[in-house]
Amino acid sequence: MTQDWLQTYPEELRRVLGRVARNSGQPMYVAGGPVRDWLLGVAARDLDFTVPMGAVACAREVGGLLGGTFVLLDEGEDVARVVWQGLTLDFSGFRNHTTTIEEDLGQRDFTINAMAVALAPVGGALASLMVIDPCGGAADLAQKRIRVPAVANLLADPLRLLRAYRFAAALGFAIEPETEKAIAAHGALLAAPAMERVAYELGLIMASDRAGQTIGQMAHTGLLWVVFPELVAGRGLAQPASHHLDVFEHALEALQCLEKILQSPEAYFPGQGGLFSEAAQGKRGVLLKWAALFHDLGKPETHRLVEEKITFYNHDQAGAAIFAGIAERLHWPKDDRVRVARLIGLHMWPFHLSNARLRTGITRKACLRLVKAVGDDL
Repeated sequence: MTQDWLQTYPEELRRVLGRVARNSGQPMYVAGGPVRDWLLGVAARDLDFTVPMGAVACAREVGGLLGGTFVLLDEGEDVARVVWQGLTLDFSGFRNHTTTIEEDLGQRDFTINAMAVALAPVGGALASLMVIDPCGGAADLAQKRIRVPAVANLLADPLRLLRAYRFAAALGFAIEPETEKAIAAHGALLAAPAMERVAYELGLIMASDRAGQTIGQMAHTGLLWVVFPELVAGRGLAQPASHHLDVFEHALEALQCLEKILQSPEAYFPGQGGLFSEAAQGKRGVLLKWAALFHDLGKPETHRLVEEKITFYNHDQAGAAIFAGIAERLHWPKDDRVRVARLIGLHMWPFHLSNARLRTGITRKACLRLVKAVGDDL
């Protein structure tokens, strides 16, 4: 590490951290995500501190001295949080009865999150710029690689199977082949974590600029089918000659094409790029991507072969109903559920209007009906 990143944080925070470290009589480390971010040249807003034991007491003392908000996360696991001036400070004791920082780091999810730097008990500076890196995280960071220290670490918390893809999407890294093999072998375990935790990781994947690529990788290892079994029926399901892909691959390509548009809207809508960006910014863009992935969810259910002609009549409405079940399972907020279901349920309407325009022409009233139905999501 080339600089003491803690010097970029408020002096009051550094002073309090040094005081608490002295009072505890034990080493304190900055560990995990902040060290990863610092090595990437990013100032972390969330700081994670690790001590051999008594992390909850340390957090309570830091919160009291700073006047921050203390949050007890898990007393049994010795984990607590302090929120202060826009910063989130997490404190944890060594996990799983480990006794050294190196052993503790070896229990982490991925090597890039298994690094630490010691805190000096005087002044709250880093004791050294030397990174404690028992698992080779710095090398993996340089190689843009997501690697698990041991397969057992994945099994200790199956959500890590999904977190691997979340980090790959957010950082633009590749999952190391042996790690990906382990994910494929143990993917079924992802059914165990609470759905709220799964939904959170999925949301971060979809909010990245690499959602389409990442969803495709999840399909390759089979992890996608654990999370969304409703998508399985679209694999290999042929479509009319107007489509060149099966139902699932078509949905995936729709998501990937949408991401290209979101990244460079002016290239696809000359003169209207700014308007498109404004309409699809933030959460709206993320929900639009979910709608793209699930827009043909109802095709397997409505698939018919009539006189050798493939049809999917009313698949838009069927898909909206199926998606509502998915969103409820993931405990999505009602507004988000309704918005994405509406986009899925109405996605064929512009197609029908276009066909009508070519055959007989369309009236302004017909267009206004669509505007009214879609509302602000148009």
